[in-house]
Amino acid sequence: MSVRIITDSASDISPAQAKAWGVELIPMTVVFGSEEYLDGVTLSDQAFFEKLVETDALPHTCQITPFQYGEVFEAVRRAGDEAVCVVLSGKLSGCWNSAVMAAEHIECVHVVDSENVCIGQRLLVELAVRLRDAGRTAAEIAAELETQKKRVRLLALLDTLEYLKKGGRISPAVAFAGGILSIKPVVAVQDGQVVLIGKARGSKNGNNLLMQFVEKCGGIDFSMPYCLAYSGLSDALLQKYLADSRDLYQGHGEDIPICRIGCVIGTHAGPGAVGVAFFS
Repeated sequence: MSVRIITDSASDISPAQAKAWGVELIPMTVVFGSEEYLDGVTLSDQAFFEKLVETDALPHTCQITPFQYGEVFEAVRRAGDEAVCVVLSGKLSGCWNSAVMAAEHIECVHVVDSENVCIGQRLLVELAVRLRDAGRTAAEIAAELETQKKRVRLLALLDTLEYLKKGGRISPAVAFAGGILSIKPVVAVQDGQVVLIGKARGSKNGNNLLMQFVEKCGGIDFSMPYCLAYSGLSDALLQKYLADSRDLYQGHGEDIPICRIGCVIGTHAGPGAVGVAFFS
């Protein structure tokens, strides 16, 4: 009997990384106008941001249906395996409800609400992979994730307010004033939801504020999975953050895991965001 790790593409785990970890990715559907794409399958992160900056209308994502989860879970049961499915926060999407419905009569599948998204969700998947490779059962892995997910911190510095305005999260007046003053908001995932926790003027002050919040969370446990991320077509602002925060990552500079933020968060963050996820 094998233990299989399953997650959705909101975790921003690339297909190549999923293959390396032995993780099964279920893609979410991304809709641009009348065109539908499978996240990471028929639409890469690169292509997503190219489309995002070229269009005035915001795309949206569709939750994974119980039927889609059910197909994957049934394959686990037929193979005589067991699985842990780490799902996008139930407060941000209906994926959690879909997965729970699909697993209702499949005892070999354990569904875990990550209470996170993007690289915060990714950390729990990576931890599940470590535990699987250490010989833990699916039930043991799920129980450990339920405990450890309370320690996961996801913080992000946004470069623009434009996409929050397009999505109706802030008013055009606030976005305009923020642009004039070069306001850089810092957001976090708390209790499964994205919340604003601070604002700074300019990238330098924004990076400093991001570092301060990392320290307020108790710092990074480098013995556990951690990850940095950027959104858009360039990682230039992430490299600037790393240069500004070199003391924080002293001794870890060559091995820092970095990935690109995908469509679920990228739609509202826009290009130029920098994210940090870690176990406090």
